[in-house]
Amino acid sequence: MDDIIKRLHTIVHGRVQGVGFRYFVMESVRGLDITGWVRNRYDGTVEVMAEGSKSSLDQLLVMLKRGPRSSNVLKVKEDWSQATGEYSGFSVRRDG
Repeated sequence: MDDIIKRLHTIVHGRVQGVGFRYFVMESVRGLDITGWVRNRYDGTVEVMAEGSKSSLDQLLVMLKRGPRSSNVLKVKEDWSQATGEYSGFSVRRDG
C-alpha cells in the first residue's frame, strides 16, 4: 500500500559535492510531504534520510539518481525501513 509511511536512507556516490546537490534535494522534497535531512559526508558522498509515503519516496529516489545538472551520480545506495516519525520538517545537516 502506497499510503504507508516509510523511511529511506540513501548514500549518493559520484560528483555530488560542490554542485548544489543539497539544495537540489531540498527543492526535490518540496511538495512531496517528506521529512528528514540531507548532508555532505567527509568521504565525498551525500547522505539523505527521508520519511514519507512510499510513492513520495520513490519520486525522491528517481530525482536522487538523476541529480542536479552539474552533478554526476554514479550510484545511489538505498536502505528502506519503517519510519520513526522523529522529523518535523526537512533540513540540511552539518557535514558528517
